[in-house]
Amino acid sequence: MGMKNLVSFLSQFSPLSEMTLALIEPAFVFDTLKKGDYFVRGGEYAKEIAFLERGVVRAFYINNQGKEYNKTFFSAPAIIGSYASLISKEKNSLPQQALSECVIWRIKFDVIERLSENNFELERLRRKIAEQFFVWSEKKQLEMALLEAKERYSIFKEEHPTLEDTIPQYHIASYLGISPTQLSRIRQKQA
Repeated sequence: MGMKNLVSFLSQFSPLSEMTLALIEPAFVFDTLKKGDYFVRGGEYAKEIAFLERGVVRAFYINNQGKEYNKTFFSAPAIIGSYASLISKEKNSLPQQALSECVIWRIKFDVIERLSENNFELERLRRKIAEQFFVWSEKKQLEMALLEAKERYSIFKEEHPTLEDTIPQYHIASYLGISPTQLSRIRQKQA
């Protein structure tokens, strides 16, 4: 079942032939993450990405005072992994942690690179995923800089309609750049 979901998800970005699918499918390994488990820790060199088939993962950073800030939520279906670390070959600075029980399909990044070398479809797929991630990242930065908290909250609810029932409110507040008290007030006004 999972491999079918993976193929369907990847095909949304770019069509893949049976030949290409036969190349990449065996490289994915089924795995699970328990709530609280890390897919990649801060200070580690990232070596793989994964298809998140079920569950929620957060990417966050910790400031000099030890306070955590959620940068991104990945809700299934999604691709998880530290692109910056994989591409730069530097240590990861954004840990990724499961906020629920997760089902994932792991693949080593060096395997992706090797399989992509002579495969136009995989190169195109990688480019399309990277482009979408870039557009999404820029959109999020603009929202944080230009929109009021209540507008950011409305966008969050559109993008992650079931997340409020799944994760603690303080995680959402952190993602929106506000305090849990401010989030509570916004929610009361919108109720």
